[in-house]
Amino acid sequence: MAVTAKECLELQLLEVEMLLSMFPKKGEINLDEDAVPSVQRCLRNPDGTLPPQLEYSIAFDVGEEKVKVELQVLLPHMYPHIAPQLFVRSNALHRQQQLQLNTGLASYISSLDSGELCVYEAVQWVKENSLPYLENKISSESASKEVVVKGTLHRMWIYSHHIYRQELRKKIFDCAKKLNLTGFCLTGKPGVICVEGLRENCEEFWRVIRYPNWKHISCKHVENAETEGSIDNLRLFSAFEDLQFQAHGDYGLRNDYHMDLGQFLEFLKQHQSGHVFQILFGVEGKVSDK
Repeated sequence: MAVTAKECLELQLLEVEMLLSMFPKKGEINLDEDAVPSVQRCLRNPDGTLPPQLEYSIAFDVGEEKVKVELQVLLPHMYPHIAPQLFVRSNALHRQQQLQLNTGLASYISSLDSGELCVYEAVQWVKENSLPYLENKISSESASKEVVVKGTLHRMWIYSHHIYRQELRKKIFDCAKKLNLTGFCLTGKPGVICVEGLRENCEEFWRVIRYPNWKHISCKHVENAETEGSIDNLRLFSAFEDLQFQAHGDYGLRNDYHMDLGQFLEFLKQHQSGHVFQILFGVEGKVSDK
């Protein structure tokens, strides 16, 4: 018998309740206050649409040094029959160590039986497998000093169904400024964000603006460029810009309007990024002759 999404959501709620009992202290589990109620409302309404995916984080200590580690969790509607999206982060780990730890965690999760709840097992695996990375921190720092330091510029192209709300736009601009990111935010429908800077800063921006739930958003494309000098030499944008092009249609009070994508394509070409248009929208961009 095929398993339904609502049956999976019931299991997800049971797992969250179990985790809350196992991590009862304030700050151990970070869960949006409407996350569980929205799932419960969906389960009470047989004809209701699916709620936003459950997303939360679990903070815990590792080793005798009590190193702080955080496991970020995003559950597809069909979890546990589809693997959860898990990401481990810690200020005590270098980026490469963090990447290796997450690769190991993903391999462990893929080895488990489908249909079994596994977030707590993931926490236990991280507790048992983080120490080698933490213990190698000093030697990794020494080794890194012996090689030529290269900088990598990270650029993320993010697509959203729309971007209207002032508080959301403020969050986007404040976060980009805080993390020293350049790029732009295209307001309207569709909404497009580009950020470029250090990889860890771009990834932090992506985590912050998505959390706790932004339903219609995805990272469509990522670019990396390496240099032995300053990454500022590789930036395509000199600041984080507010893009607002002429809108098509009568949008009235709803603000439901489409931006002029021809003007947007021109803007991308001016910044050596015309190729991204097809990646974002699935069609080849053409600029009409005037």
